[in-house]
Amino acid sequence: MGALRKEESYTLEDIYGLPEGVRAELIDGQIYDMDPPGRSHQKVVQLLSMEIGNYVRGNEGDCEVYPAPFGVFLNQEEINYVEPDVAVICDTSKLDEKGCHGAPDWGVEVVSPSSRRMDYFVKLFKYQNAGVREYWIADPQKRRVCVYNFEKETAEEYSFEEPIPVGFYEGFSIRIQV
Repeated sequence: MGALRKEESYTLEDIYGLPEGVRAELIDGQIYDMDPPGRSHQKVVQLLSMEIGNYVRGNEGDCEVYPAPFGVFLNQEEINYVEPDVAVICDTSKLDEKGCHGAPDWGVEVVSPSSRRMDYFVKLFKYQNAGVREYWIADPQKRRVCVYNFEKETAEEYSFEEPIPVGFYEGFSIRIQV
């Protein structure tokens, strides 16, 4: 019987060792390269970042809003590093110059053709287990948003054209009109 091949495991040191300009995420010790985002992807990221940021500022909120690239070190482990398209962090003690150490309160991923499996399955599971309160998957191709409110244990789907309620901001909803 032959020896089993040991799968290589990577850490944050490997992420920081990538060449300048190369973006990747680290999930359970495996590196996943990230393709450059397309125009429709960036339009959705920009709209959501602005809408959320304006709401927080207009309501004197304590949360901070960061569009990608912004590092999130899930569970403060050396084997999980993600870059949500939009991260909202209300506990600013988690923040330093490298990013967010621990789960953001709200994470948004905008689906690209190459990220579909990661956004809908892998990251959904990782964010839920890390303690993210709310997770949105915005899909420009389908013009749909899946909203997972992990605190209330609900999952709902909305079209871009309808108001999408934000679970932990009472009375705040967003329309993705792109």
